[in-house]
Amino acid sequence: MTSIGKYKIKDIQKKNPLFSAIRATVETAFYANNVEKIETVAEAYALAKETSGTIITDLPIHEPEIHGFPKDSKILVFNDGEVVGRTSAARKIIGQPGVDTAYFARLVREAVFGISQRKVYTTEVYVGLNPEFMLKSHLLLPAAYANTILNYLLNFQRETIEYQKMYAESKTYQTGDLYIFGDPDWQHPDYPNGLALFDSKHNVAVILGLRYFGEYKKATLTLAWATAHDNNYIACHGGMKQYTLSDGKKYTMAAFGLSGSGKSTITLAKNDSKYQVTVLHDDAFIINHQDGSTTALEPAYFDKTQDYPMMSEMVKYFLTCQNVGVTLDDVGNKVIVTEDIRNGNGRTVKSKLVTPNRVDHIKEKINAVYWIMQDESLPPVVKVSDPNLASIFGLTLATKRSTAENIVGDIDINEIVIEPFANPFRSYALGEDFTAFKKLFEDRAIDCYILNTGYFNGAKVKPHHTLGAIEAIIDGIGNFVPFGPLEGLSYLPIKHLNPDFEHEGYVASLKASMAERLRFIESKKLEMNAYHALPLGTEDAVKKILTSLASL
Repeated sequence: MTSIGKYKIKDIQKKNPLFSAIRATVETAFYANNVEKIETVAEAYALAKETSGTIITDLPIHEPEIHGFPKDSKILVFNDGEVVGRTSAARKIIGQPGVDTAYFARLVREAVFGISQRKVYTTEVYVGLNPEFMLKSHLLLPAAYANTILNYLLNFQRETIEYQKMYAESKTYQTGDLYIFGDPDWQHPDYPNGLALFDSKHNVAVILGLRYFGEYKKATLTLAWATAHDNNYIACHGGMKQYTLSDGKKYTMAAFGLSGSGKSTITLAKNDSKYQVTVLHDDAFIINHQDGSTTALEPAYFDKTQDYPMMSEMVKYFLTCQNVGVTLDDVGNKVIVTEDIRNGNGRTVKSKLVTPNRVDHIKEKINAVYWIMQDESLPPVVKVSDPNLASIFGLTLATKRSTAENIVGDIDINEIVIEPFANPFRSYALGEDFTAFKKLFEDRAIDCYILNTGYFNGAKVKPHHTLGAIEAIIDGIGNFVPFGPLEGLSYLPIKHLNPDFEHEGYVASLKASMAERLRFIESKKLEMNAYHALPLGTEDAVKKILTSLASL
């Protein structure tokens, strides 16, 4: 089996690196007599229906038995309060500078004791959908949050006979099972915005004072990605798909972007008249360093509902909903109110059936990486031909925040920010990701492109611009031209969306964008005692670009 859930007596000792104080505290909580284990989706659905605050709509679940629901099951809605997104400010990583392990060990002991007098549910899932990489994950929550237990079973892979057999035959890694402990009702004066604590070296997360389901999903992925990283994989927050062309050739691409960047649109888009398309996933996967193959980590989709009015065909595939409105239709049925009318970041756990072209593993190496940005200084499509520069642009991926995040403090949501490799869930040093991606580009001869899905020259880059450009690249008809004087960069001309290096304002905008990238890289030399420092000389490539721009 992949991860370790049971130990020989001789291995249960202090020097075993799989144990830590926080892990021992958390795992112990799972065995208390106030804990009830939920084995199936049907059990979780029955409990969620009876949970106070749950809304049982009149919308039927499409093919419920496939997902483990009872026949005639309906979509359940369970809403949070003020906070309807992830709170990045709540994240603390054991092992990073300034994080006091002993202090947090005491805090976790108290949090575990705090739920000892309440009824608690636990469940188990698999993370990773191929024998090459599968982990077992355990979630524990107070009974009032049975809807989160249900969502967890639906979002990740529930135990079935098929997957139990696959797990038993899967590759073994010397790492413990994942344990996620949560108490959304926890309060602490030092953490008014909650706490998401990660001891990723020991595969344990503690989520306190946070109700949003995305916290539990991303906590699980944070641990799984860290485990993958430690075992010669690249952790990816993005979408992966494969095109089969008319001549039988395959083109496999990965698109990296934050929620709201167009990542899902790009990943799930099809063109049935030209290609056969298979989708790995639109949010979480890993790349094998040795052969470039990819594996999905979860079967379902935790999707925004803002683009799906009730008339949308997509609603048919909703399994549960969070942070959406409910109203009555013209015959008195309870139906959901989507399009973020109630609040930003309405969500659904959406069925795998929405993409009948899904696969869980792609054995062929990827052909190209696409960094999705919202940087107004860049044209819609830029090709990066230098492996070092390709990794640098991933490192300095410029984008905007979205409603998927609970922004704490006085921060402008429209301000451009840099989110390395579109992955804010990293629990290890940033330099390790930079080196891993650079090695991938160098060793696997993978192409790299930047997609600006925001604005350029004051005009919105539309999905048809982006998708059309990707198809031109796949078909080999994309005629890239030099990106001004910048070596290693070229762009795909698109009517009304081309850079003008004779325009002083445009050049100034591009200089500012590159200067911000340089500032970001250099800031890591001092931040957190240089924990996230990049390899020596990383900034030289950006300085070279700025020197070239200075000559204009």
